[in-house]
Amino acid sequence: MPKLTFKEELCKGCGLCVNACPKGILQLSKTRLNAKGHTPVEQTDPEKCIGCAFCAMMCPDCVIKVERDA
Repeated sequence: MPKLTFKEELCKGCGLCVNACPKGILQLSKTRLNAKGHTPVEQTDPEKCIGCAFCAMMCPDCVIKVERDA
């Protein structure tokens, strides 16, 4: 199963990754802010992630890292 990690303090909450995810499993947090006052992205259902990395490719700040099983 692919694993996503987020550098939350770099996230500016632009939502480009949310729109890019074909499975719809990313959202901007509704309850948290990072140190810069932005709502960071979070994964809602890790089991559904296919590891396509569209989210990471769309992120202008390199916040998302996708690790796939070898």
